[in-house]
Amino acid sequence: MNTGSDETGEAVVAADRTKGERELGSRAPEFIKARRMLHLSWQVGVFIVGLAVVVAGVIMLPLPGPGWLVIFGGMAIWATEFVWAQLVLRWTKRKVTEATQKALDPQVRRRNIILTTVGLVIIVVMVGIYVWKFGFEMPWKIKE
Repeated sequence: MNTGSDETGEAVVAADRTKGERELGSRAPEFIKARRMLHLSWQVGVFIVGLAVVVAGVIMLPLPGPGWLVIFGGMAIWATEFVWAQLVLRWTKRKVTEATQKALDPQVRRRNIILTTVGLVIIVVMVGIYVWKFGFEMPWKIKE
């Protein structure tokens, strides 16, 4: 179908802008975008800084620190320059919003409260049976 445009993604970008989202593409200053080599070096710099932040976040996953927050920060750095990172961040924001809305649903909250209560009752009963049978002895000191 001919839309009268040589741009294939024009309709998609226009649809994205109607939802209040920013345009896809580089957010580098105009004087950097005007010079090809400067823009390429800018992209390399942004990629290296974003990679360093993402790697720091991955390291923080098993160690103390806000690992996921740092990883998303690195993705946000990449999203200032790369379309693929912008699309990943949009998808992530959409999924987080959907999960938040689902978690705030009264039926889901009620179910989660009931499941948590049942789990806690089971744990308390099991601890009670252990204390009744063995007393306050640690498992490695029981002689039977």
